[in-house]
Amino acid sequence: MIAGSEQEQNNPYMREMKHLIFILATLIFTSCVTKNHSSDQTVAAIKQQDLKNKTIRNYRILEGMYKDSYFPRQSVDKVKAVLLEFCFNIEKSKPKSLEQLYELSHDATGKINNLQDEFYRNGSEIETAAREVIAIDFEFISKAYGFKADTEELTSNRDCRVLQTFLL
Repeated sequence: MIAGSEQEQNNPYMREMKHLIFILATLIFTSCVTKNHSSDQTVAAIKQQDLKNKTIRNYRILEGMYKDSYFPRQSVDKVKAVLLEFCFNIEKSKPKSLEQLYELSHDATGKINNLQDEFYRNGSEIETAAREVIAIDFEFISKAYGFKADTEELTSNRDCRVLQTFLL
């Protein structure tokens, strides 16, 4: 039995097969990991100039947050990516009702809520001024796509932890 193992180890064909199996396993693993992060890559890949809506292509998304040094640019960029994904999803799914639009906006708002900890780690937060800028942009986007949506409803699931802290 040991002789067989030694024979396998000395066989260049077997070494090559083991090497190819290792490479194949690595490629499969890498492929699975990449698939799990594909939605993040989609968000990053959406560029404002690639959107069909000319009004949105020319709009300065989150201008108020970019002008305020309190908000870290890399974090604001991530909020912008979520808003661009919201635009892309409107163009892709073409919602026929306000309820369908609100589903898309609530999904986007949830993703923005999830960025709160990143803002904290960078010495900032999505506070009242930021929420106002974000809500204005949600309203602008919905109007640009032909909807007369309620601004409060567009972001009704926003995270108001800061407000709750002051109220307690």
